[in-house]
Amino acid sequence: MLKTEKIEINKDGTRRGLSNIAVQMIAFGGSIGTGLFLGAGSTIHRTGPSILLVYLIIGGFFFLMMRAIGEMMYSDPDQHTFVSFIRKYVGSRPGKFAEWSYWFELILVANAELIALSTYVKFWFPNSPAALVQVGFWVVLTGVNVAMVSSFGRSETFLSGIKILAIIALIIVGIYLVFTHHQNPAGTHASWGNLTNNFTMFPNGFHQFIMAFPMVFFAFQGMEFVGITTAETKDPKHVLPKAINQIIFRILLFYIGSLVVIMAITPWRSLNPSQSPFVQIFTLAGLPAASQVINVVVIAAAMSTLNSSIFSTGRHLYQLALESHSKRLKPFTKVSTNGIPIVAVLFSAACMLFAPIISSFNALSTAFTFMASVSSDIYILVCILTMVAHYKYRHSADFQKDGFKMPEYKWSNPLTVVFFIAIFVSLFFSHASMLPAIGAIIWAVGFNLLLKRDDGLNVKYQ
Repeated sequence: MLKTEKIEINKDGTRRGLSNIAVQMIAFGGSIGTGLFLGAGSTIHRTGPSILLVYLIIGGFFFLMMRAIGEMMYSDPDQHTFVSFIRKYVGSRPGKFAEWSYWFELILVANAELIALSTYVKFWFPNSPAALVQVGFWVVLTGVNVAMVSSFGRSETFLSGIKILAIIALIIVGIYLVFTHHQNPAGTHASWGNLTNNFTMFPNGFHQFIMAFPMVFFAFQGMEFVGITTAETKDPKHVLPKAINQIIFRILLFYIGSLVVIMAITPWRSLNPSQSPFVQIFTLAGLPAASQVINVVVIAAAMSTLNSSIFSTGRHLYQLALESHSKRLKPFTKVSTNGIPIVAVLFSAACMLFAPIISSFNALSTAFTFMASVSSDIYILVCILTMVAHYKYRHSADFQKDGFKMPEYKWSNPLTVVFFIAIFVSLFFSHASMLPAIGAIIWAVGFNLLLKRDDGLNVKYQ
């Protein structure tokens, strides 16, 4: 007789169908994206081996933020989004700003990933219609998300597994090339000494070093997805701490490890910043199909981000509807018989279908690129508000002394806030990032002005 697994059902009808391994892989998948596979060459080009310090510093602060999120989610695992704690502990107005802004930001990210997917497919099929490819990926991943929670978990485990294998393969191949002193076409040899030879902390100037920080910061964006799975995770008070605590080791192994290997195989100045360093390294190793393999990996990475975005935006909109008294949002509280907030997921997914329209008009594409940059900058503001919410949680009656506590919060929390503010300020050091940063400020001010007029959205909260 087959043994059926008992799945806990929450009071609101959603189900705790995400296993320990699924949550672990979601945490990993959120923190490792196309920024590593395609964009690492650009960041290495800016600062050389000093980029390791940038990744280490930002990884450390993201870990502290995840511990703050983890502590709040641990105390109230029924929340469907970590952003709801901003409303709960900071206030209704900043809470609504963060919730709606983060939802909108994820919608833009998903549209960007759909556009990217059609671009990657054109590598093999140059004449394929972008809109048709985008709709195809959208249908598959939306179907996965409306099936059941466990379907999302299994799909994310598979997609993250592809990324893990690619990084492990790079590290193994790289170590082999170093130990065999592989000679590159340019006449150089693979050696750990390539990391320290003629080392300069700021080889292209201090300005380039500073500008590497926001680039790497956005590469980590998505790590917080694990804070959206708690309400649908089996035994969250056991799984959540384990998943979050292991994030820092993933950063060290996968980000730092792969970058060390890349710069050891060939002098970093010889890397082409416009080409994936993964492709370059596998090509040096004699793998003629390197570009083909990495194209599979970046498709998996983009699908992983899109998959998580559909899951996350649906839960965010569902949480917003639960907290609202507005009749307009009432339909978004509907939960299907298999435990999915079905209307919220489908509506959020439908908002991602602007990608096929955007791809058809150059003017829209330019506007979308600007809006995506603005939304990424708003993400920094949400991170700051999240840390403020955690600090206030620590001084509230909800604080659990025996909970999953952020280490040394009295100094680590304010320090993290200061660091995130510094990241936002650094955006004004470059003409390319200055306008989106100003746009993010205008969005924040404008949104709060609308809230003073009853949101301008006719949405009232408890």
